[in-house]
Amino acid sequence: MSTYTEDTRKVTTHRLMEMKLRGEKISMLTAYDFSMATLIDQAGIDVILVGDSASNVMAGNVTTLPITLDQMIYHGKSVVRAVKRALVVVDMPFGSYQGNSKEAVASAIRIMKETHADCVKMEGGAEIRESVERILSAGIPVMGHLGLTPQSINKFGTYTVRAREEAEAKKLIEDAHLLEEIGCFGLVLEKIPAALATRVAQELTIPVIGIGAGGGVDGQVLVMHDMLGINKGFSPRFLRRYADLSTTITEAVQAYIKDVKTRDFPNEKEQY
Repeated sequence: MSTYTEDTRKVTTHRLMEMKLRGEKISMLTAYDFSMATLIDQAGIDVILVGDSASNVMAGNVTTLPITLDQMIYHGKSVVRAVKRALVVVDMPFGSYQGNSKEAVASAIRIMKETHADCVKMEGGAEIRESVERILSAGIPVMGHLGLTPQSINKFGTYTVRAREEAEAKKLIEDAHLLEEIGCFGLVLEKIPAALATRVAQELTIPVIGIGAGGGVDGQVLVMHDMLGINKGFSPRFLRRYADLSTTITEAVQAYIKDVKTRDFPNEKEQY
């Protein structure tokens, strides 16, 4: 029996705009492999982000910076093969678009051709304008990302809440409008004051998805490993854990070890 939502049509950038217009909240989660993408797509998620957070949760890096374009394409391919309904967004990794718009469009074209994803996501505002415009000119949909931008963590030096000060908040608002004006179809706001995020969502006509940005935006995104309780080492205020898979998996593995050691597994019914 299918576990898809009643509306099983493929989610597109246009449908996200329709959802914003009618006030329907947009649900978004990360995924990095075929099996998990199958499960969350069947559950009815609207958007799947193949995030550069794979650098952290899949590869064990401290930051998102080390993950390569080839690695993001590998994860993107794996996810797209599983998905029937959700819009699939692939993060453009650090170094694939900053400061070189020709390299940016080449990177985005590789992602689209090799993964068959629906669109890409990029961090930054005015400083990446030329790269965004070149990618859009190639017919590739772009989702923006402002606020805490993990690819710039060495510049910030901290993962604290962004745009608390007036000058940074003003720039964020300007960048949000700029991204909409040049053609981005949506925007992620990460770890900023809820009132500021609400203002941005109200001022923009494109969907605004928040992570640690309060409830006044058009949708929410979380890292799958965090919300399922697979990763317990990360507990920011904005994270709600919907399961404790860390404990469930540990207990299952321990039970398997015990059964192997005591010769309980396999039993006669589990042999040929």
